[in-house]
Amino acid sequence: MSLTTKIMTALKDAMRSKDQTALTALRAVKSAILLAQTETGSKEELTEEQELKILQKQVKQRKDSAAIFLEQGREDLASPELAEAEVIAQFLPEAMSEEAIAKVVEDVIAKTGAEGMKDMGKVMGMVSGQLAGKADGKTISTIVKDKLS
Repeated sequence: MSLTTKIMTALKDAMRSKDQTALTALRAVKSAILLAQTETGSKEELTEEQELKILQKQVKQRKDSAAIFLEQGREDLASPELAEAEVIAQFLPEAMSEEAIAKVVEDVIAKTGAEGMKDMGKVMGMVSGQLAGKADGKTISTIVKDKLS
């Protein structure tokens, strides 16, 4: 079953159970997927990798919003954002541990012969490609910086 189909099924279930948090989050995801499909001007199906990137972006947006709300002392606005992020995150594959990410980074550094921060872009590009949908870009960036410095 494709990711879009799973989301549509979950959307229907949220409608039946009258779960407003899940309904809001899943409608936003559905909208983002439809926008991505129509961007190219055709009704092509998105690849699973593209769908995962959309989901990761949606989760990140909600977590960033919640962080801003918490900084401003607005717990009432932060909690729905975090709840929506949890609903969307259930469709993402399980995130890799930092140790596993570090191993991939070390392998890429060894393959490319990267030395120092000047090669960070090259290493980031390769690692991000390998770990698409499995790891957060911020985490990857932090580990690459540690390994190259």
